[in-house]
Amino acid sequence: MSSSNDAWIERARREVPPRKLEKQIAIVRQACRVFGREGYARASVDSLAAAAGVSTRTLYNHFPGGKAQLFQTVITWTANEVRDAQLATIHTLLNPERLPHPDNLERDLVAVARAFADLITDYPDHFALVRHIHAEADHVPAEVLAAWREAGPASVAAAFAVALTTLADGGLLDLHGNPELAGIHFTVLTSGLVLQTSHYGVLPLPDDVTDRLLRGGVAAFLRAYRAEGTEAA
Repeated sequence: MSSSNDAWIERARREVPPRKLEKQIAIVRQACRVFGREGYARASVDSLAAAAGVSTRTLYNHFPGGKAQLFQTVITWTANEVRDAQLATIHTLLNPERLPHPDNLERDLVAVARAFADLITDYPDHFALVRHIHAEADHVPAEVLAAWREAGPASVAAAFAVALTTLADGGLLDLHGNPELAGIHFTVLTSGLVLQTSHYGVLPLPDDVTDRLLRGGVAAFLRAYRAEGTEAA
């Protein structure tokens, strides 16, 4: 399955000269590291240009909106990567055509939680950016925050709500009429807790600690949302 960014590159190749596109991608990759290290407010246009090995004039030629446009491009790019990985997990582990047996529901939800938590180490630059977004929300332009939410969290939340609804329709969960809120609770209790405890991956957790947090979170989720009469034997 091709990624959203692969599709973006294919479209860009039809509109942007190859050398210009190559330079833009190189600037974005280096800017990701700078923003992840310095945050949005502290990162200067000069430092972003220096990291990419270009002049500030060249950076503005590629990103006329300057730092705000570059940050939006960076966070959207990385959010696309993480979103695609999360959507693939949802499709594979919560396939609506293969509902789990009630005895396996907890096992399968733990697998989803673990796959989501693994992304913290698979995409460290992205989660470094997210950490700064939360810390500097009052300094990041509103349109940049909106672009990030639309590119990643919003679309994943919608897909996960659909997957949970399928489990509810199959008699495995009782979402109390609010699949979106149930999805938020699942995330907060599992990968969200790992994210917070590890300070967005800055201080990686031992495997046994991660496992305990994820299993405990899924157990708490099921105490709130498992349908009556479907308890595992």
